[in-house]
Amino acid sequence: MWKFILVPRQEATTVNTSSKTKKQTQFTAKKDTIKETLIISGELDAEEKITLRFQSSGLISWIGVKVGDYVKKGQLIATLDQKELQKNLQKYLNTYMDERLDFDQTKDTWRDTPYWGLDEHGRNELDRALQKAQYDLNSSVLDVELKDIALRYANLYAPIDGIVTAVDAPVAGVHVTATQAEFEIINPNSLYFSLLPDQTEVTKLSPGTSGEIIFDSYPDEKITGTIQTISFIPKSGETNTVYEVKIHYPLGDETHTKYRIGMTGDVTFSTNEKRDVLVVPISSVKTEKDKYYVSKKTKEKREKVYVETGIESEDMVEITGGLAEGDIVYD
Repeated sequence: MWKFILVPRQEATTVNTSSKTKKQTQFTAKKDTIKETLIISGELDAEEKITLRFQSSGLISWIGVKVGDYVKKGQLIATLDQKELQKNLQKYLNTYMDERLDFDQTKDTWRDTPYWGLDEHGRNELDRALQKAQYDLNSSVLDVELKDIALRYANLYAPIDGIVTAVDAPVAGVHVTATQAEFEIINPNSLYFSLLPDQTEVTKLSPGTSGEIIFDSYPDEKITGTIQTISFIPKSGETNTVYEVKIHYPLGDETHTKYRIGMTGDVTFSTNEKRDVLVVPISSVKTEKDKYYVSKKTKEKREKVYVETGIESEDMVEITGGLAEGDIVYD
């Protein structure tokens, strides 16, 4: 037999929880000094940065550097095998001597001939023979000079002081083309900090302006740098219209090991400064339809007050109208 037991229905219990009201911070408008700053990111580059290549193909006979070596201006870096070049130079020297003898012989004939006893046709023919001999001699001289230049170009010399940062052909005895054997040298004493401000930022900068550099690699260090040059034309290859600004800063003895090409960081410029002006925190100023307003405390209430602003720093803003010193605002 089935039995049915009636169980009393239980009502659901509702727990009322009250959320804590966020307490807003109050600020008192006061007179202070405010500095308008401009922060731009950039990276290290070098003025003297070159890539050396041989003028022609050939067999590398000697390499005198490796990556990381410090070289002096005029130091020999590498050489191509010069046996063939020396033979070619000797060959053209012999051709020059042959042309020189022919020229001397033609000149002697011109002198010994009773020049003014000839008719005009005979004199012209003799003059042309002497001119041809002179041109042949000049061409042979140029051939010798060209072969001498090719011989000298078989040696690579460092045109600047610097650190060897790349050697594409580190082993001698390899036949290479002109583009296969590249040697890159960078002068660490020509380092500069490169910025790319856009067209609205670059108008606030000028040569001679100083700024504080903080490298991402050394966040606890500040270095003062000075703008040396500002590009007159936009930098090519960039998606936006930006201009390169070069900042130089003091280079110490540790430059070779401490600062390296490509290191990034930020530069902070002080573009404007005002003293004894009314300021409040930026966080307390809000916008509404291109207007600025603050929440002002009035008799324990809040009042929406529109204000006029001036320059801004990283955390403060100048108030030029709508507030008075001592007024309390909320964030």
